[in-house]
Amino acid sequence: MSERSASLDERLAHALAPILDRPAVTALLAVSGGPDSTALMHAAARSGRAGFRVATVDHALRPDSAEEAVAVGRLAARLGLPHATLTWDVPRRGSRIQAEARAARYQLLADHAARIGAGLVLTAHTLDDQAETVLMRLIAGSGPSGLAGMPVERPLAPGIRLVRPFLDLPKADLVAYCEAHRLPFLRDPSNADERFARSRLRRLLPLLAEEGLSAARLGRLAARTARDDAALTQRAAIVLSEISEPDGDRLRLDGRRLCREPEAIVLRVLGTALDRIVSGFAEAVPERLERLEALAFEALLPALAEGRALRRTLRGVLIETDAQGTIRLAAAPPRGAGGRRR
Repeated sequence: MSERSASLDERLAHALAPILDRPAVTALLAVSGGPDSTALMHAAARSGRAGFRVATVDHALRPDSAEEAVAVGRLAARLGLPHATLTWDVPRRGSRIQAEARAARYQLLADHAARIGAGLVLTAHTLDDQAETVLMRLIAGSGPSGLAGMPVERPLAPGIRLVRPFLDLPKADLVAYCEAHRLPFLRDPSNADERFARSRLRRLLPLLAEEGLSAARLGRLAARTARDDAALTQRAAIVLSEISEPDGDRLRLDGRRLCREPEAIVLRVLGTALDRIVSGFAEAVPERLERLEALAFEALLPALAEGRALRRTLRGVLIETDAQGTIRLAAAPPRGAGGRRR
């Protein structure tokens, strides 16, 4: 084994170590057959840890997708890992095909993990994927929560955690690992399809790296922003607990007390309060930050400062203030036939 190959083995083993150190639990590996997930499957098999299972999601978006899933199954069998193919067989809507495929992939993986009793789902997202995500969110105007990128770990479903152990590793390392171990892998042609924003950004990343904005720096930006975002979230939770009072399925906030907080905390408190109301009647969907900023800085805070009433709607939530500085949040009335809320 070459020194380069041994170094790659050590890096992948080190990245998997936090998983291996956990109490024994079934872990489902999401393996598409590309170099990243193939390296994940091989490194997991070499670890000697029991309880790894493999699943390939066949989105049926390409003629060869079923055959590619079979190829992953053959390699998994060689490595001694059970494999299953999960097929996405619902109607597609062309303009949002990648977003829909991503949502379907996670849902299929979560459902399969629940069936086999897996408490972990591992994906092989890399540092390059993180850099692309941060750039996409920067372009979309995201705030700290978006610029924090993908977390290493998050809840996927009740009792199931999604873990990305390779998020600090460059994709080139995983390709080199596969080549060093003579592992067959696939190259998804959609990764170079410039109809998709992520593919266009992938082409730009080398040019940005020449100017100093490398994937590593974007990854560090995500880590630093995640650290600051956690602090904001913690402080906002404390403030919200101090100024809020449940009122049935409504929420009342002390607006005058909220006005004494820094603007970043005001935004986070309002966003969290909206989440609480929305969670009672619909799936939480992040609102564009500009709309929350407009609500807070152009409407809500001026109304509180002037002691006047205000009535606004955002994300299906009715936000009202009164002359006493109380903010009330509740589910907005349903829209009438003309699109107006009744």
